[in-house]
Amino acid sequence: MDEEAIGLAVDAMYAMISGPAGPRDWSRQQEVFHPDCRQIRTGVDERGRSWKQAFTPAEYRVNADLLLAQMDFYEVEIRRETRVFGNIAHVWSAYEARAAPGDAVPERRGINSIQLYKGEDGLWRIIHMIWDNEREGVRLPGSILPVAPGSPG
Repeated sequence: MDEEAIGLAVDAMYAMISGPAGPRDWSRQQEVFHPDCRQIRTGVDERGRSWKQAFTPAEYRVNADLLLAQMDFYEVEIRRETRVFGNIAHVWSAYEARAAPGDAVPERRGINSIQLYKGEDGLWRIIHMIWDNEREGVRLPGSILPVAPGSPG
């Protein structure tokens, strides 16, 4: 039951960020994200130095709407690993980003590291999320790549 509820929260997160150019539908943000949530975008600059940008849920909503105002963006999960212990869970979620849902080649791939907390109300909410994209020297590990149809695993 917990893994199903966790999966629904992660699915809702992907649904919120994906869509045609313009503002996103944030109507479910409060039920999916804990009020204390931090979402952290990471990357490297032109010199290869690491950077991060952290957001509260409200800050993320504003930032995402600005970024996606003129851009179609669809983030699709390609593989998920979930671990649960008591009231905490960790989801290692590999994704592909596309300008259109049917694009054969993604514009980028990466991993969302998502931590969830089961509150006293019994609901699982994302309390922390950090992500990074593939780049030269940083590729998705084979263990998280999608499994081909008919393959074991």
